[in-house]
Amino acid sequence: MKKARIIYNPTSGREAIKRALPTILEKFEVAGFETSTHATTGENDAIEAAKSAVERGYDLIVAAGGDGTINEVINGIAGLDKRPKLGIIPAGTTNDFARALRIPRDIFKAVDVILSDKSMPLDIGKVNEHYFMNIAGGGKLTELTYDVPSKLKTMLGQMAYYIKGIEMLPSLKPIKVKIEYDDKVLEDDIMLFLVSNTNSVGGFEKLAPSAKMNDGYFDLLILRKTNLAEFIHIASLALRGAHLDSKNIIYAQAKHVKISVDEKMQLNIDGEYGGLLPGEFINLQEHIEFCVPEEFIDMQEDLD
Repeated sequence: MKKARIIYNPTSGREAIKRALPTILEKFEVAGFETSTHATTGENDAIEAAKSAVERGYDLIVAAGGDGTINEVINGIAGLDKRPKLGIIPAGTTNDFARALRIPRDIFKAVDVILSDKSMPLDIGKVNEHYFMNIAGGGKLTELTYDVPSKLKTMLGQMAYYIKGIEMLPSLKPIKVKIEYDDKVLEDDIMLFLVSNTNSVGGFEKLAPSAKMNDGYFDLLILRKTNLAEFIHIASLALRGAHLDSKNIIYAQAKHVKISVDEKMQLNIDGEYGGLLPGEFINLQEHIEFCVPEEFIDMQEDLD
């Protein structure tokens, strides 16, 4: 009998996973999985739980929670020689990664995707000693994902990020950076940079519209120094995917990105604090096999 380990955040989504667990377990058992669970208890707990699941020979690991929980599970298995198939049950605030994979927000529909046994090996990124599945970035605005209090996120969901972003706008300041990407070099004052593996970032689904998740390339977005009015205009363009034509946006695809800074700049990895720059970003092509819906597989094939 196949073995599945569900690693879940009991506080995600107003404890929705916790309440749904008996039904989830029943669905897995009916599908022929001997299934057990691990409830995370704090920061980095999901990393150790994922490592333990690999050591204990589980065929399938399921990350149930927000992007932070998924990131920790990936950090638990990405550095290992044997990496089981990974399923996702989204229960966070923005669920960027699940949205990029076209995994339904509904918990039981997400379980159905896992149990349909459709999967695809996808790229993940590595920066310094951290792995990421969705996005790594820097610049003051990227810090709002962990500046928003968890209570506000629970009450307002994604709207909490927009409120915090508006609050931060007047304090945005450019930072001098050196960015080396493949065979190119940029030295400039920038507002932010994003090294993206998917098209879904911070609730924006068109920031990197041609992102393909198994091609071995990152989508690099750099916002040059702008004033407040220009920044707001570019943000409005980004809602409909028209921002790449702006003179203040640099867009490129690259397998390898290296970023150096003269002053302090925090690194945001999948919405969480990831230390300070400098950083070296490497794309690990088709590194982990994810359970995905057929719609996603068709979408990736259409991008070929």
